[in-house]
Amino acid sequence: MLRNAHMTKLTNFSTTLIILIASFTTYAVEPIIVAHRGASKNAPENTIPAFTLAWEQGADAIEGDFHLTQDGEIVCIHDNSTLKVSKRDFIVKETLLEDLRKLDVGRYKGRKFTGTLIPTIAEVFATIPDQKQIYIEIKSDESIVPKLVEEIKNSSLHIEQVTIISFNGKAIQAFKAVAPQYRALWLSSFKKKESGELIPSVDSVLTTLRQIKADGFSSNKDLIDESFINTLTARGYEYHVWTVDKPKTAKRFKSWGAKSITTNTPGYIIKKLAAAKRPH
Repeated sequence: MLRNAHMTKLTNFSTTLIILIASFTTYAVEPIIVAHRGASKNAPENTIPAFTLAWEQGADAIEGDFHLTQDGEIVCIHDNSTLKVSKRDFIVKETLLEDLRKLDVGRYKGRKFTGTLIPTIAEVFATIPDQKQIYIEIKSDESIVPKLVEEIKNSSLHIEQVTIISFNGKAIQAFKAVAPQYRALWLSSFKKKESGELIPSVDSVLTTLRQIKADGFSSNKDLIDESFINTLTARGYEYHVWTVDKPKTAKRFKSWGAKSITTNTPGYIIKKLAAAKRPH
């Protein structure tokens, strides 16, 4: 009996220890490093070469920009026009996928990228390894939502691999209305009035997040401070930051509790954050 009681205590202790270790591990996770439009410093943005390079550099996630075409397909490109990346000016929403796929969107970044095409969202999804993630930025209006939900469901991605982001609050609201299981973040940059007041204010951000049913807020790195972030997280919202290419800035936002750090140089930022952890 005594031996059995002793063994039971040891088992209970071991179980408790495992739970504590698991909890510590969960909270010790680094912020997610998100490759902005892929590894876009070294490859043409929003293309398969950029996303592939991001995975090779060790990114935890990729971020891509998505528009609807004239024929209702979803493609990965930042601007509403193709001029920046192809030197030919087509409006994405007024152009058929077949015609968009005739454009070379890699040559501007270097001869070795000649022949790179605008990818469909399904092609981008196909690059994502297990345990990695994608941040899908909606660049169209809310009319993209039905097709986007369809594409996500037709992919092999799990719920935790997908985050929806947009500056368009109505698009976030429309997406959450039909697919609330996926995380969605509202995007905004900041400016300061002459009085020093920050626009949007933290109260304004909280009101928007509540109204559109967003799970969190993602902002540019400028002007925001730790107290702003603490106010958001205290209300149960996540905070994410973009676009951070300097290690010092990345370390600051890591210490402020950012859930993800989006960067054009994922390999470099990962290396510098890892080096900062090592004892000197």
